[in-house]
Amino acid sequence: MSTVQAILYTFLWASAAVATKIGLHSAPPLILASVRFSLAGLLLLGFGALRRWPLVPPRDEWAAIGILGTLNTTVYLGATFLALQVVSAGLFNLFVAINPLVVMILEWVWLKHPLSPHKWWGLGVAVAGLVVGSWQAVTASHAPLWGIALVVGGQIAMAVGSVYFHVARISVPGPVLNTWQLLVGSVLLWPVSLALESPQAVVLNGAWWGSLVWLVFGISIAAMLLWFHLLRVGASQASLWLMLTPVVGYGLGWVVLREPMGIRGAVASLFVIAGVGIATGYGQRRHHRVLVS
Repeated sequence: MSTVQAILYTFLWASAAVATKIGLHSAPPLILASVRFSLAGLLLLGFGALRRWPLVPPRDEWAAIGILGTLNTTVYLGATFLALQVVSAGLFNLFVAINPLVVMILEWVWLKHPLSPHKWWGLGVAVAGLVVGSWQAVTASHAPLWGIALVVGGQIAMAVGSVYFHVARISVPGPVLNTWQLLVGSVLLWPVSLALESPQAVVLNGAWWGSLVWLVFGISIAAMLLWFHLLRVGASQASLWLMLTPVVGYGLGWVVLREPMGIRGAVASLFVIAGVGIATGYGQRRHHRVLVS
């Protein structure tokens, strides 16, 4: 695995929360999310047609693709956009880093995979970090509990999608699957967006276009293609780079958004990174493909 490529992917993924918070100054969250998913999905569909990907999945896999689109796009990213109205980019990325642990817990409950003692220790250390980070957000930045609950709920939805993807054994290539889960997710999210928010609230200024361009091309397209490139060249430990998202996320939030980065945020990040490292055995665990939208 190319270290440069992995670091670039980590930077892009951590920057999504920052770009979203910028876009929220010019548009309601669900409308911004719906436009992003629709535009990214259509562009990927066109790109796939040019590359002559097998764009039409088998009929018996559409139900599974619909479930993944609901979990990974409508629920996970819809909740993310709502939460980022009140939750800092740094705190959001702190929770992104524990996705491998949530997958591990779901496998234990759902697939009956045993958890070794080092996984329990790692889980405990990471949870301690999340408690520190959440406490800082509630007391220092006055983030409401409903915002943190949306972040947690979104991460659970994404983890369920990751485990379900493993169980469903979908045969279409990853980029094609990501295209359709974006399109399915946007179709499901648009009615909710229009029912709760007004398109007239969108301000077509620099913040709107800058955020949308970065989210579509930088995250939904470039980061996704980079992720699957890392997998193709044998990046069996690629998801462990998500452990760096708290550090990158807090740094980007401080530089771009002027979000406070106190000692408790740094301690929380170290606890989460250490916990995920302990639980995953520093890359020795079985790899899970995480679908990036």
